[in-house]
Amino acid sequence: MNKPALFQARWNIRALVTCNVAALILLGLWLLPVGNQLFTAFDVGLFHMLNQPLATNTVWRSIWAVGSMRPFDIVVGLILLTLLIRGDYVFERSQVRQAALGIIAMMVALLVIRALFSEVCDHLGWQHSSPSLVLPEAVRLGDLYPNIDKHLELKDQSNQSFPGDHASVLLIWAMFMTLFARRGTQVVVIWGLVVLFSLPRLVAGAHWGQDDYIGGVLMALLALGWAFYTPYLAKATALLSTLSNPVFKLLNHIPILRRLSVVSG
Repeated sequence: MNKPALFQARWNIRALVTCNVAALILLGLWLLPVGNQLFTAFDVGLFHMLNQPLATNTVWRSIWAVGSMRPFDIVVGLILLTLLIRGDYVFERSQVRQAALGIIAMMVALLVIRALFSEVCDHLGWQHSSPSLVLPEAVRLGDLYPNIDKHLELKDQSNQSFPGDHASVLLIWAMFMTLFARRGTQVVVIWGLVVLFSLPRLVAGAHWGQDDYIGGVLMALLALGWAFYTPYLAKATALLSTLSNPVFKLLNHIPILRRLSVVSG
């Protein structure tokens, strides 16, 4: 018996409006002078708590130095992808490929929304530098590990840190997975990974907290609304499925790869 498609080519106006209104409320709170001051005060305290131990705690410094390396993003991506395409975890084996194509389509939507929002931020002067460039007491991993920074690039600073790109990707993945999660433990694992993998940028000072919990959430909500609650995702995954079918047919002839749900499904 065929399973129903994960994505339906119809509009869900209520959910779409909810996502957009929630994003606008977050933005409005951040733009209000009082709200911005409160967020900034909270972020300064959070940054000091996370960043200052880098100067004295070798274990703390080593952990976040590894987490802040550019190549570590590949590790994070592989972990998230593994949970997504693991058959009969969140998605059934027959649904894994559609789910994988769906998250690709959502990332494309996120990229477009992020590009448009960046133009708005630049035009209206909403952009700001990261705490490592603003706060003189910041401990910078690049100064502590100059050789590593030279060869592997430690992500510890940004002249344009709002919104948090890294966080928005983590958040859209988590929102997508949560929509289909079948157990509470899955939700805990999903959001636990989001918190864990967003910490390196916060500890190292590449982002303020508000870059993630305002900017990142805002981007993820807009992408979720315009991708998942419109016909976009159903149509985009159908197109991606047609384009990728020859590739998956080829992969299905490779003994090791054809055991993967995303290939055999």
